[in-house]
Amino acid sequence: QVQLVESGGGLVQPGGSLRLSCAASGGSLSSYVMGWHRQAPGKQREWVARITTDGSTNYRDSVKGRFTISRDNAKNTVYLQMNTLKPEDTAVYYCGARGASSRDYDYWGQGTQVTVSS
Repeated sequence: QVQLVESGGGLVQPGGSLRLSCAASGGSLSSYVMGWHRQAPGKQREWVARITTDGSTNYRDSVKGRFTISRDNAKNTVYLQMNTLKPEDTAVYYCGARGASSRDYDYWGQGTQVTVSS
């Protein structure tokens, strides 16, 4: 059973940066597609970025050029570097892990709050 723990959230001013981390235990992340999702108050959870087992990345349009997802298999950790943050990026951010051939995420973390406000 893989357990995921996010960290790195907080309060930041518009234009600022944060780096989120997702640390795994109970299994190796190297065999999983990893994704970051977010959920703003009153809205559905939405996908933000993903990284495949071979390091390929994809992003939702609204974060392209500002967010970067990466993985360090040796540390069993996935990161989301968020730059030029906007108020609309405010949400609880979750990391998830799924098998390469799965459509649904098998494991989720508890989430970390990101608030972008002046």
